[in-house]
Amino acid sequence: MFSLNVRSFLNVAPIRILGLGLLVLLIAGILGCSPKPNFKNVDITGSTAFGNNFSLLDSNGNTKTMADYKGKVVVVFFGFTQCPDVCPTTLTEMDEALKLLGPKADKVQVIFITVDPERDTASVLAQYVPAFNPRFVGLRPADEAGLEKVAKDFRIYYKKVPGSKPGSYTMDHSAGSYVFDQNGQLRLYIKHAQGPEVLAHDLKNILQ
Repeated sequence: MFSLNVRSFLNVAPIRILGLGLLVLLIAGILGCSPKPNFKNVDITGSTAFGNNFSLLDSNGNTKTMADYKGKVVVVFFGFTQCPDVCPTTLTEMDEALKLLGPKADKVQVIFITVDPERDTASVLAQYVPAFNPRFVGLRPADEAGLEKVAKDFRIYYKKVPGSKPGSYTMDHSAGSYVFDQNGQLRLYIKHAQGPEVLAHDLKNILQ
C-alpha cells in the first residue's frame, strides 16, 4: 500500500511542479517583469522631484507642453544662445547622438529651453537652435515668472552674472539634461560631456 502511494506521488508530482512553474511564468508576464535597462547615465525613473511638464512658447509664439511631444522620447536641456561653450557643446553632442541612432532618431525630440529670455527672443531661438539640427526645438518662458517656475519645476540653477562692460552679462546655469520616455515619464538625468555614444546608448534603451 505504501509503495503504491509513492508511485502515485511520483507520477503526479512532476505535473504539479510543471504547473506551478507555468503559473509563475504567467504571473511574471502579467506583472511585466523584465530586466532593468542598463543605463550609463543617472536612472531617475519614477522620480517625482523633477518637472514632468512645462508651458512655454515656441519660435512662432505657440504654447507648448510635454503633451505636444507624447509618443517621442524627449531630451530637455537648459541654456542660452550666447553661451560660449557648454550649450553649443551639448547641442552638438545631441546631434551626433541622433546620427548614431539612425532611423530611430525620428522618435526623439530635443528641446532647448532658454534661461535668458530677455535676449533669446523667438527670432533668435528660431535661428540658433535649428542650426545644430533642424529637428531641435527652442522654447522660452513668456516672462520672468515663467522662467522661475520652469527652473523650480526642473530643479535647475541659473543666475545672471554681470559682464565686464556696463549692461553686459552672462548666465550661469545647470549643465545637465533630462530624458523623458514616450509616455512623458521622467527616466534619466544626463550628465554634461558624456559624449554622443553614451547618450545614444541610453536613448536606444528607452526606445526599445
